[in-house]
Amino acid sequence: MALSIKEQVKYWGIAAAVFFVVLWYLGNVILPFVLGGAVAYCLDPIADKLERIGFSRIMATITITLVAAIVFIVAALLVIPTLIGQAVGLVQTLPTLVASLRDFLGEKFPDILDSNSQLYKSLVSIGETLQSQGLAVLNTVLASFSGIVNLLVLVFLVPVITFYLLIDWDRMVAEIDKLLPRDHVSEVRDLARQVDRTLAAFIRGQGTVVLIMGAYYGIGLMLIGLNFGLAIGFTAGLISFIPYVGAIIGGGLAFGLAIFQFWGDWVWLFAVAAVFFGGQFIEGNILTPNLVGNSVGLHPVWLIFALSVFGALFGFVGMLVAVPLAAAMGVLVRYGIQKYQASVLFKGQAGPPED
Repeated sequence: MALSIKEQVKYWGIAAAVFFVVLWYLGNVILPFVLGGAVAYCLDPIADKLERIGFSRIMATITITLVAAIVFIVAALLVIPTLIGQAVGLVQTLPTLVASLRDFLGEKFPDILDSNSQLYKSLVSIGETLQSQGLAVLNTVLASFSGIVNLLVLVFLVPVITFYLLIDWDRMVAEIDKLLPRDHVSEVRDLARQVDRTLAAFIRGQGTVVLIMGAYYGIGLMLIGLNFGLAIGFTAGLISFIPYVGAIIGGGLAFGLAIFQFWGDWVWLFAVAAVFFGGQFIEGNILTPNLVGNSVGLHPVWLIFALSVFGALFGFVGMLVAVPLAAAMGVLVRYGIQKYQASVLFKGQAGPPED
């Protein structure tokens, strides 16, 4: 005999409460497992494809691990130090840029930027704040990755956990499937497939778009010769998962720097603008339709809200689980709406009204 709706809500509510309590108290402990699970989830389709062409699961996992290790080593030796150096340099240069803007405005509009005016004092304050707060944030980030625990997480624990999860991924999915409540197994499987499609489109597809756009913007700005081009381009690509935000923030910062660096040389100013307009065209017309598609189902506002809430409640781990939980909640909300629209509560006793 199936459980009543009231009983099901009670048990699923208890399970959700236990999950959030564990996330609250064990956030730092489960961080490597969350990262390892996320990486294994992203790499599982590659392992499946290697299996289909004749690899065993263990050989597919070893091959993926070796390739990933090579890519990580190359990035650690060539890209990451340059990126960090440019980020630090950019933060240190921001007060100078603000001062240059102040001098430019003072030259063109001397009455506006009188030393006693509010605008003048605001620009001075902005420059000082950018330098102090920017360096504080960078120092905090760098310090958080310099500890032994975090170093072990990045260098040892996450790859090891990912390796073992990737080997047993399909078997774990099959074992979880056996534990599904038999009365609702078809519906749960259907909901799980919808969540998987949403996550696959967003995490795998959008993650690939983010990496490609970060490389495109960074390399493009470096070839132009823009100072701190790699850091700006990488940042613009990193936040490009929110439509237009990456291009607006990155483009605004890059064009602002280009004005001071290439003032009077309009060709390079147009080149900077062309990089971002070209990036928007490539992302919107080529990358996103082919790698992400229209099945994401995560509205940017809902995504930002989920990242903000889970980040505030559970820290960095909360931000990592925000996207999959937001995707799952979105699927469940749509499922609930469908059930509501098919219910007597929505239709009424007389059925749906005629159009």
